[in-house]
Amino acid sequence: MDMRINQQDRATEESAARSPRLLDQWSIEVMPRTAAKIADFRTLLPERTRVYIAHIEGTPVDDMVATARRLHREGFPVMPHIPARSIESRAALEDLLNRYRSEADVRQALLLAGGNSSPRGSFESSLDLIETGLFDAMGFTDLHVAGHPEGNRDIDRDGSTTVIDRALATKQEYANRTDARMAITTQFAFDAAGVTAWAERIAALGVTLPIHVGIAGPAKIQTLIKYAISCGVGPSLKILQKRAMDVTRLLVPYEPTELVAALERYKRDNPGSLIERIHVFPLGGIEPAANWCKRESRT
Repeated sequence: MDMRINQQDRATEESAARSPRLLDQWSIEVMPRTAAKIADFRTLLPERTRVYIAHIEGTPVDDMVATARRLHREGFPVMPHIPARSIESRAALEDLLNRYRSEADVRQALLLAGGNSSPRGSFESSLDLIETGLFDAMGFTDLHVAGHPEGNRDIDRDGSTTVIDRALATKQEYANRTDARMAITTQFAFDAAGVTAWAERIAALGVTLPIHVGIAGPAKIQTLIKYAISCGVGPSLKILQKRAMDVTRLLVPYEPTELVAALERYKRDNPGSLIERIHVFPLGGIEPAANWCKRESRT
């Protein structure tokens, strides 16, 4: 009996070792101004790491395209943000996509509503962008959409998830009828249980899109709290606030080690989960985030 138990334990360990880990193919997000501080991403990121380029309001399009071109030249697949409410017109969207394709060979995009409270033109949501048909016509192969494990009061002002759920269902229908490779990239959070419960809930609604869970990279607690509040992070903000009350932990930079370990355990126990990868928001700097990911992916 003991021998059989030991054999079962070894088999379980070997199976876990063979299973892909969430950190095996992590991605990272940069802004043109932060990317400019990195002399050569090839010395920092593993080969073929997907790099998102955040489109912050006020950033010139020329800077966005130049950053995409530089990252492509260094060998990385680039996924720029396309914020619907910042696009003035269909013609402006077509021009932007054409520049990304022709100048930087971009074939991927993260489609967002964007942070503006009111749209500049006729686009209010990522669905509006998708329905133009331009991404398909211009050869974009990968389209990611935003996920909100803790809800989004800018979208569902009553605190429910009604509008978000309906939008996800429509995006799922689009993925079902097209060849686009679609996935959900989430807002960063600090509570694994909340993320996994949300993943189970949307799966029960019929969503099959892979989930790339957003996490905050290593940073000072004060920095994370500031970003979490400005980005509308929900209940898991309490985890940071509780840590901030512990002076001994306040002095030590936050690392997402415990969060990712919990997500890895969940994925190991639930291999059919939609949760597929980790996406890193380098709120404390690109280099600390990349170094943490590389170190943890080797453990």
